[in-house]
Amino acid sequence: MNYKDLEIWQIAREAVIEIHEMTLMKLPKFEMLEEGCQIRRSSKTVKSTIVEGYGRRNYKQDFIKYLIYALSSNDETIDHLETLFETKSLTDQIIYDDLKEKLDLLGKKLNNFIQSVEQQHKSKK
Repeated sequence: MNYKDLEIWQIAREAVIEIHEMTLMKLPKFEMLEEGCQIRRSSKTVKSTIVEGYGRRNYKQDFIKYLIYALSSNDETIDHLETLFETKSLTDQIIYDDLKEKLDLLGKKLNNFIQSVEQQHKSKK
């Protein structure tokens, strides 16, 4: 098994692609260097931090720390998405709803995964 087999990584990857496309196609030009850049960066951080944590999976505290970083970056991504929608830079309700649902699901799955890692490490002792 590798990180690409993790459902959380797969959902994060889909979110990165959809957010990238949304920022290129649906945002006004002035947002490309402001909030558009921030949401792309935070969504990519979720995915890459899952990968980095997976690489440290033999060390419980490191693994959990990176998964928590990924969860925090996912929360940041949600905040950027909400800001874009609330300021009317993103006006497509369907894209907003789909991305929000995906990011909320990812947050729940990250939380569940963190709990699972904690339990697996406890059972090995």
